[in-house]
Amino acid sequence: MVVDEQNELPEATQREAKLQRQLYGLQSQVTELHKAREEVMKNPELSSEVQSLKEKLDEHSKQLEQSAEKLSQLESENLTLRDENQALNTTSNKKRPFRTQIRPMPTLETPNFGGDMTRPTTTQRI
Repeated sequence: MVVDEQNELPEATQREAKLQRQLYGLQSQVTELHKAREEVMKNPELSSEVQSLKEKLDEHSKQLEQSAEKLSQLESENLTLRDENQALNTTSNKKRPFRTQIRPMPTLETPNFGGDMTRPTTTQRI
């Protein structure tokens, strides 16, 4: 094996050390899982509760998936409708190039000059 100038371990040895650490970590996890399994075996209620929670999690996951699909569909429809709306607005604006301003209607108290005088005038009584 070749050792480089900085007195480091050769690459193969470094890899072995890394793999050894990973192995110890995995062994530790397996030990913890065995302990947890023993605890579950001691307490059957815990096992059924865990199973119930798993089922609820699966159900909620499915609902979340369905909601995500619906959201995606609605977003797609929304984009389509926006495009259609914009096209309709553009077409509508092209059809009405001139905008006429409508004058407001005069109030009913405005005197009618030169026209219909048959309307009775209101007088103030004292």
